[in-house]
Amino acid sequence: MTRNATIERVTERIIARSKDRRADYEARMASAAQDGPRRAHLSCGNQAHAYAGVVPDQNALIEGRAPNIGVVTAYNDMLSAHQPYEKYPDIIRRVARENGATAQVAGGVPAMCDGVTQGQTGMELSLFSRDVIAMAAGIALSHNTFDSAIYLGICDKIVPGLVMAAGTFGFIPSIFLPSGPMPSGIPNDEKAKVRQQFALGEVGRDELMKAEMGSYHSPGTCTFYGTANSNQMLMEFMGLHLPGASFVNPNTDLRDALTAYGVKRATEITNLGNDFRPAYQILTEKAFVNGIVGLMATGGSTNLILHLPAMAMACGIELRMEDFDEISSAVPLMAKVYPNGLADVNHFHAAGGLGYMIRELLAAGLLHQDVKTVLGDGLDQYTKEPKFVDGKLEFVEGAEQSLNDKIVRPASDPFQKTGGLSRLVGNLGEGVIKVSAVAEERRIVEAPVRIFHDQASVKAAFQAGEFTSDTIVVVRFQGPSANGMPELHSLTPILAVLQDRGLKVALVTDGRMSGASGKVPAAIHVSPEAAHGGPIAKLQDGDVVRLDAPNGTLEVLSEGFDARTPVSIDLNPNKHGIGREMFEVFRQAAGPANTGAVSIF
Repeated sequence: MTRNATIERVTERIIARSKDRRADYEARMASAAQDGPRRAHLSCGNQAHAYAGVVPDQNALIEGRAPNIGVVTAYNDMLSAHQPYEKYPDIIRRVARENGATAQVAGGVPAMCDGVTQGQTGMELSLFSRDVIAMAAGIALSHNTFDSAIYLGICDKIVPGLVMAAGTFGFIPSIFLPSGPMPSGIPNDEKAKVRQQFALGEVGRDELMKAEMGSYHSPGTCTFYGTANSNQMLMEFMGLHLPGASFVNPNTDLRDALTAYGVKRATEITNLGNDFRPAYQILTEKAFVNGIVGLMATGGSTNLILHLPAMAMACGIELRMEDFDEISSAVPLMAKVYPNGLADVNHFHAAGGLGYMIRELLAAGLLHQDVKTVLGDGLDQYTKEPKFVDGKLEFVEGAEQSLNDKIVRPASDPFQKTGGLSRLVGNLGEGVIKVSAVAEERRIVEAPVRIFHDQASVKAAFQAGEFTSDTIVVVRFQGPSANGMPELHSLTPILAVLQDRGLKVALVTDGRMSGASGKVPAAIHVSPEAAHGGPIAKLQDGDVVRLDAPNGTLEVLSEGFDARTPVSIDLNPNKHGIGREMFEVFRQAAGPANTGAVSIF
């Protein structure tokens, strides 16, 4: 199939834009890879320190002929998605030995749960935890004694941070091993309804807690299609997972078999064997384009619009907002998974899942087939799914037809012709909006604004009954330099109630929404941010703003707007408490949201 012209054009533009930076990166990675096994450069004293704690493997490590796998783990049991990782190191060590290799836990990285910190002070550390994770993984791998790396991480900032580390250490192979989603609980739309009822005071906290625990009820990733599951999609589309690995439930025979197979591959793709696959050869411009295509086709999380540029930056690649916008215009929305639909990721996986979508997108010329992956050469391997055949794990051809066209549809007959994400530009700056779950009649909102500087003030105004007419709610000073760019997902139930009352409402912010953002139009990541004197800091109550998603514009219609002086506020309250003191250096160093809000590159 001939490659889609838009995909080809955007890919060529990214390659041209990144030419010098990528060439320097590849030269550094190739030079490091040529140095051979990492342990060969350590002194006997260095090695003795590294091997002292692993008595069963000391002889193999000393001899140096067996691959040594470094495990970077984000295990904790605060995150349901990461709780299954508790047993992974033992599995990895055992399977490594069975395949003539060794494995060591190189280090742990922090892993916070955005579900726990949603609407709380701790959310102001969330975005920057990505950069901390990248650095912590870098410390783990700096011991320079590993021939390949296995990364254990799933959730919101963890996978992006680990990919940033994998790119920085691109001279060694990298494999990501997921743990899979928890089994389905109560339907996500039922949970959302109870949240709205609680916001209205129609039900008490006991009913809300019952609904929340019915949804988040066991080990595994949350089942809605938010950032965590978008991350898993991304790893599969970019060839860092095994085919079909993303959405197999934890603590099942198939899950354990996939984990073991991933370890086996980690032993096979080092430079001690015949199938050397360093990460830098997988993390190419084409791989990142494939990841963006997957994001658009599945209606994935807006958080990845922040994270993909950061991941690419670590690999010498420059992504810009226009790349996402143009790819979205060419890629059909093929999946309806909550909040874009009623199904969860378990239903999506059963209906054909990622393998079916990759097959369709390849046939439509919307993906690059000519890429390297951890399994082999060519993305067509990812149309397969893992199955037990005569008691042995094999990858067999997956679904060629959707098994439920209310959940996943062919590229030729999608839910909508574009990916549901639009870049917004105008005299308010540059932002982005996800409209895959927004009804078409609500994608244009022109209304007076109400200005707020925190989420609590919006909630107080709602409880006081102050929203009685069409309103665009502006929450500013929420960018990375102001307060770390927390998600504003806790505003969703309030705005949804107003919308259900028949009002035209929208959110405009220099902050974030989560991957669970849904039916209310939200212009997010507005750049430049208010803390840098961006146009959003010039807005006043009553200004009329027009948010036009179909045409990609975000405009203030009030006269004299451009001549105003931006307001400033006291940001000192955001600098202290719940660990915020330690993150001042990140707030000062953070780049703009439209290039990933990166603080370390």
